[in-house]
Amino acid sequence: MNGPASGDLFGELVPEPKGTAEGDFAPLAERMRPQSLDEFVGQSHLVGEGRILRRLIEGAGNLPSLILWGAPGTGKTTLARLLAQKAQARFIALSAVFSGVKDLRQAIADARNERRFGNRTILFIDEIHRFNKSQQDALLHAVENGTVTMIGATTENPSFEVTGALLSRSRVLVLNQLAEEEVAVILQRALQDPKRGLAHLETELSDELIRRIAHSAAGDARVALAALEAAVASTPPDQNGVRRITEQIVIEALGRAQYAYDKGGEEHYNLASALIKSLRNSDVNASLYWLARLIEGGADPVFIARRLCILASEDIGLADPQAMVQASAAAEIVQLIGLPEGLFPLSQATIYLANAPKSNAVKRAYHAAVSDAVQTAREPVPLHLRNAVTPLMKHVGYGEGYRYVHGDPGAKEEMQCLPESLRGHKYYEEET
Repeated sequence: MNGPASGDLFGELVPEPKGTAEGDFAPLAERMRPQSLDEFVGQSHLVGEGRILRRLIEGAGNLPSLILWGAPGTGKTTLARLLAQKAQARFIALSAVFSGVKDLRQAIADARNERRFGNRTILFIDEIHRFNKSQQDALLHAVENGTVTMIGATTENPSFEVTGALLSRSRVLVLNQLAEEEVAVILQRALQDPKRGLAHLETELSDELIRRIAHSAAGDARVALAALEAAVASTPPDQNGVRRITEQIVIEALGRAQYAYDKGGEEHYNLASALIKSLRNSDVNASLYWLARLIEGGADPVFIARRLCILASEDIGLADPQAMVQASAAAEIVQLIGLPEGLFPLSQATIYLANAPKSNAVKRAYHAAVSDAVQTAREPVPLHLRNAVTPLMKHVGYGEGYRYVHGDPGAKEEMQCLPESLRGHKYYEEET
């Protein structure tokens, strides 16, 4: 099979990874990238015996265009490279952060040229969710006619971030967050690998500290390997040439706790949903936990306050009218003082709302009224409820028969305010 054309800046035949001097300068996470499925850790639902990606990698059938959806550090890029390597295809890697339509067109032109010589091209697009509609549309024809087999990687829900046209031409595969035990396996391998890993540095690290790094990485193998590399690099060898990693060194390598949270992405709304559902369920402890996840992850406190105000009316309402007072006060104070002090009124409102009695009577009442309003949208307003602001309007009956309840208490029971066709309809039911 022919290799990349001379001068091709995009494509490469995916090589078997090797421990070259050049590779020694790469970060540990890059050096330890699996070379085969046997080295791959996690995603057993995709790469286990008989599963879809294993069948594709082992050459069963044609490779379709794929979108790999999963959290950072779960193996999306590695799987794409393994697929290209097994297929003996040219591998063109683009980042949606740095590439535009011009880069896409160049990559597709190169792939079209290689196709004439019988060479297959896999176009890998990292963070494909960052491509706008016009950039995604530029891919469609090449994907549809087989000029390239696209593999897109995304941390965001492709239902929201990838166009319907591109989704319909691809198969979406979900990668699960790595378990703590799986991350620990990856760390152990890095410590024991003499060629690509850290075995030559004679590192001593307890199983407990390995578990701590794995836990703090929150399922991201890259984060775990970067912390391990930092810990080893910052530890000088003792007189016996052994680098003994202590708890304090691990803490320094890990730095401040990292939250698996992107305040502009789907996880932002997942956390907000968890907060609201916990409040609705009157679980004060869970509510405070999800509030803390949002605040420490960098969520806009005004966004949180708005959600609390909505819940105060939608899920508590008149069961405790003070709930809305607490929520609106917290919102006002947060806008006045911001964070970090604003976390206290937000916490107070959260505790109050979680403990308050719950009722969705207001919500049910409105939706019941909406149903009738839609069906009777052309029903005229009864004449006695209209204001007669001109003599003509008064002449044709506007306001005739209206009874002022402050001077006529009987009006409350005797005067009909709904359209005649809806007489007697009830929307709000007080809960006892």
